[in-house]
Amino acid sequence: VQLQASGGGLVQAGGSLTLSCAASGRTASNNAMGWFRQAPGKEREFVAAIAWNGGSANYADSVKDRFTISRGYAQSTVYLQMSSLNVEDTAVYYCAVSIGSYGGRNSVWRYWGQGTLDTVSS
Repeated sequence: VQLQASGGGLVQAGGSLTLSCAASGRTASNNAMGWFRQAPGKEREFVAAIAWNGGSANYADSVKDRFTISRGYAQSTVYLQMSSLNVEDTAVYYCAVSIGSYGGRNSVWRYWGQGTLDTVSS
């Protein structure tokens, strides 16, 4: 599975941004998909994950009620709608595909995208 993320950029604090990630090669329609991020000088952290059918999702506490994860047509595309952004959200965002149908922070994530940089200015 190859993952291509897009949608990163520069946004002011309080603004919104939507990330997209498309899977190609082998289908990811039967697997959970998720988003992680890595801020400068910090370890990569879990952001959100969505089940194979889009039926359930879970979020890191730091983004709950501000970010929404969803899946697109044919279930091999995943989106991350981010709102009320603050400078602490500045990071490289990575999409990933889990080995299972349901994913979370402790799941095994097998495939990773190249990352897209989101910068939130104050």
